[in-house]
Amino acid sequence: MGVLSGIRIVEIAGIGPGPFCGMLLADLGADVIVIERPSNRDGERPPRPGALTLRGKRSIEVDLKSREGAQVVLRLLEDADALIEGMRPGVMERLGLAPDVCLQANPRLVYGRMTGWGQAGPLAQAAGHDSNYLSLSGAMWWSAMPGETPNVAPTLIGDIGGGALYLAVGILAGILQVRAGGPGQVVDAAIIDGAAHLTTLLLGVAARHGGDFDKARHAFQMPHWSHSYLCADGGYIRLASLEPQFYAVLLQKLGLADDPAFVSSQHDPEAWPALRARLQSLFLTRTRQEWCDVLEGSDACFAPVLNPREAASHPHNAMRENYRNIDGVLQAAPAPRFSATPSNATGSISPSGADASAVLRQAGYAEAEIAALKSRGVVT
Repeated sequence: MGVLSGIRIVEIAGIGPGPFCGMLLADLGADVIVIERPSNRDGERPPRPGALTLRGKRSIEVDLKSREGAQVVLRLLEDADALIEGMRPGVMERLGLAPDVCLQANPRLVYGRMTGWGQAGPLAQAAGHDSNYLSLSGAMWWSAMPGETPNVAPTLIGDIGGGALYLAVGILAGILQVRAGGPGQVVDAAIIDGAAHLTTLLLGVAARHGGDFDKARHAFQMPHWSHSYLCADGGYIRLASLEPQFYAVLLQKLGLADDPAFVSSQHDPEAWPALRARLQSLFLTRTRQEWCDVLEGSDACFAPVLNPREAASHPHNAMRENYRNIDGVLQAAPAPRFSATPSNATGSISPSGADASAVLRQAGYAEAEIAALKSRGVVT
């Protein structure tokens, strides 16, 4: 069950943001059928414990390079609400699964396309990855000051934030439009578009600085109250004490409430480097856990920088069950949460092609037709 129960999604197997989008929709209760390439293996279908974006989905292997394979996909789309595909522009067209063909099979279909550069533009056919799209969109620039190397955590901002989540919103918006009487349509979700859109708050800060982007970036990167600090045991903590009332709590907790240099210089960029150095020296006097004992749970806007295993066992995440260990594999729980229609528990990962017969029966294929498709290698 779940808030998206009754919605059916057909996903063409891929990597990165497309499968993540499908997983998110499956977490929320959608019936997601992933079409995988024939694996050319005999015997049993091996388990895939690390293929986390396949959780909660049903799997069927289809030879998409054959005409019959394309016809199978079109048959599955007749009763689907949406399609997810993440091929390079033009590939689905060459497979006989172009948007106009699919929309002819199902005029109410929302055809979701996930790419890095978009369906059109000078770079549309070029290869790329998360950090490339962030760089060209302008998002990566915000991550470092002059002389520093721009860098961000892999996949989170581009592939997932600017890609998968925008595709999910686009698909759901398209389904709502169809259910209100509108037509099916194509959703062109490009990571570079989403990454640019994600910079909106940063662009607003720059506007408040008269369009001075360097000054705006300085305001994010340099303050002593918004910085990561090394502790005595090699761990790190993070401060983000932006508002005056939270900054006051930080100073009080650190025993600096009467220090004029800190009290008078929260918003003095000239003072920030020296104050950062003083705080670094202070934080090196205790371990990360000792600083947690002092600051955590207060309004100082503080958190330890945890690795995934530490994060999973932290009392706050543990109480909210944000992580689950399934068959020895750490997984993040479905999000967001719904009061009336809770999301599925973390779904199982089907072996490749394990659900082929059931999926085909549901699409109206007779047993003899299913056997024939398998005998010809169209479906495995």
